[in-house]
Amino acid sequence: MGYIKFDESKDLDLILLGRVAVDFNPIDYYKPLSESTTFKKYLGGSPANIAVGLARLGKKVGFIAKVSDDQFGDFVTNYLDKEGIDTSHISRCVNGEKIGLTFTEILSETESSILMYRNGIADLSLSVEDVDEGYIKRAKALLISGTALAASPSREAALKALFLAKKNEVPVIFDIDYRAYNWKNSDEISIYYSIVAKESDVILGSREEFDLTEKLIELDRTDKETATYFHSQGASIVVIKHGKKGSTAYTNDGEHYSIKPFPVKLLKSFGGGDGYASAFLYGLLEGKEIIDCLEMGSASAAMLVASHGCSEDMLTIDELNKFIKDTKEEHGEMIARF
Repeated sequence: MGYIKFDESKDLDLILLGRVAVDFNPIDYYKPLSESTTFKKYLGGSPANIAVGLARLGKKVGFIAKVSDDQFGDFVTNYLDKEGIDTSHISRCVNGEKIGLTFTEILSETESSILMYRNGIADLSLSVEDVDEGYIKRAKALLISGTALAASPSREAALKALFLAKKNEVPVIFDIDYRAYNWKNSDEISIYYSIVAKESDVILGSREEFDLTEKLIELDRTDKETATYFHSQGASIVVIKHGKKGSTAYTNDGEHYSIKPFPVKLLKSFGGGDGYASAFLYGLLEGKEIIDCLEMGSASAAMLVASHGCSEDMLTIDELNKFIKDTKEEHGEMIARF
């Protein structure tokens, strides 16, 4: 494939920086959140879910984050430890900040909403002192989650990690991961998203997320125009997602590759993006062709929207390959490609 060169001498495949949270998904779903009474607790936060997904697929993963100094902080750190993720750079808050809590509403197979509690939040207290150059240098790649840019001091910590990665020739992956909480206005979003996107080797986002990123650059670009712009800034791969319509990866040699969602019976409409990112990045780290990376991402996303949890239901490589094989046998070889 050759779009990105990963240094195989590094001991960590990927270091992620950003949000670690706790999710509560209703067991008595298909009703309004106000009427749900029973919930199951999961590790949450998009970069934390991606980290678990990659670890389940066999990759060596590290994490830079801040978590609360309480039993929820214990829960998420212990969970990541059990998944084999290096938590040596996940530190505890000292000023009483609390981990983010997310309560999800599963109203129907296609209608879901998320209620987040993010005041005085732990993940946004990550500071520049928490980012170590020696740790960044150990990674084949660094992933920065867009939610880490929502407020100080986390945004400065994320930018420090970005600059250190560039200094040490560590490829940067930007998962835009837009959440409305904690941002003050759309101009602020565009400023910080575009700073990181312009320095990234791989950018993952929905059309809405790219529109937010480009607001102060140029409005109303097509997907191809968006990709061409970020290729001109140095990106090798730009992935633009359109939900049920599928996704397309644009490469800096002018090619593009598209994938449709795998057919599954939906349980919920959230969680797929984290499965998609983890499996797509696994394929990239393995040196697979772009279309195969997309296929793996699409398959993982399908399995996650068909399951109750996110981190808890991430797949092993054998499970992922079996799902792809079985689905093709049932629906045809090219069901996921167009």
